[in-house]
Amino acid sequence: MVSRRNFIKAGAALSLGSIFSASALAEQLKVKMSNGSVMQTKGSIDKSAALPTNDVTNAKHYRPESIMGLGGLAAGNGFNTISSDAEILTMLNAAWDSGIRHFDTSPFYGLSLSERRFGDLLRNKKREDYVLSSKVGRLLTPSAEPLENSWHWADHSPFHYKYDYSASGTRRSIEDTLHRIGVASLDIVYIHDLSPQNSDMGDDWLKYFDQAAKGAIPELTKMRDEGIIKGWGFGVNTPHAIYKALDMSDPDICLLALQYSILDHKQALDKTFPMLDKRGVSAVIGAPLNGGFLAGRNRFNYSPKIPGPMQQKFNAINDIASKHGIDIKTAALQFAEAPSTVSSIIPGARTAEQIKANVASMKVTIPREFWSELKSKQLIAENAPIPT
Repeated sequence: MVSRRNFIKAGAALSLGSIFSASALAEQLKVKMSNGSVMQTKGSIDKSAALPTNDVTNAKHYRPESIMGLGGLAAGNGFNTISSDAEILTMLNAAWDSGIRHFDTSPFYGLSLSERRFGDLLRNKKREDYVLSSKVGRLLTPSAEPLENSWHWADHSPFHYKYDYSASGTRRSIEDTLHRIGVASLDIVYIHDLSPQNSDMGDDWLKYFDQAAKGAIPELTKMRDEGIIKGWGFGVNTPHAIYKALDMSDPDICLLALQYSILDHKQALDKTFPMLDKRGVSAVIGAPLNGGFLAGRNRFNYSPKIPGPMQQKFNAINDIASKHGIDIKTAALQFAEAPSTVSSIIPGARTAEQIKANVASMKVTIPREFWSELKSKQLIAENAPIPT
């Protein structure tokens, strides 16, 4: 096994070659999105290196061994982009063949579409050979009528959803997930989308949290203690529920989406990570590329509106990355996995080419001078861990 902190050892940086300006690069990728082109990984790639792994020997709570996993939002036709079953299965096979063994999905992604598609791959694999996580909090019911608010799911499965964080709803949600994927067990279960950022909830998220505190939290704790699952936590876009839960329960692992990236990481470093560290809880980082923005997509997180300060920071980091012979996507992925609190990153993918590019990025040697320059220009926090 290649250890987490020692796998990036080989090679010197390649020469710069042809360099696009940040604005030209964004326009280039925006035009090519429809044919599946991806930002090409630059730098010295050790093609013989395996994907890095965690040392889980003395972990207080369950911690997946694989550093790099796969998020399932795109497999649910996220971002209003339709992909065929065949295209997603090709992507999933590429992930498996590249060594990815950590898969995260949700009933909400395409209203079961992502789970079903993940099952097309995983039901044919030995269950002990991979880590699988999904989520609870929404129950699906069949309906021929399209959702009034379809979120960003294009051509989603014919279901509606209702929120249910009760103990019985949690059990039913897990059982439904297992049927859809076609497997016998989950490793990790996240309580999903308990956040004021969830537009369905707003300030009412506290009412749903109270339901989870009496239902989902003790039920998942019981399932963990019975050995039915290995760990549970929260899968959220803001950390409010995690802060509350740490005071009254014992989660194992939390999925932080949109909360730790090379562009936006101060709150996680200063507050969230220390709270998790104190209790031996690890973090899985969702959307480490800010919903594709750091890979050149014309969106930030889940919105087509790109905040001006984020665009400016992207341009500045991209210019420095180009000077050092690497690409910003590679820097972003390695930055996201560097903290010891982080057990895994789970960037999404729609195509096999995106998978291959992401895996290649984890095998690039990034010059230490690159990180020093980012800190000296205050583009990343001074206390931000960097890959070593």
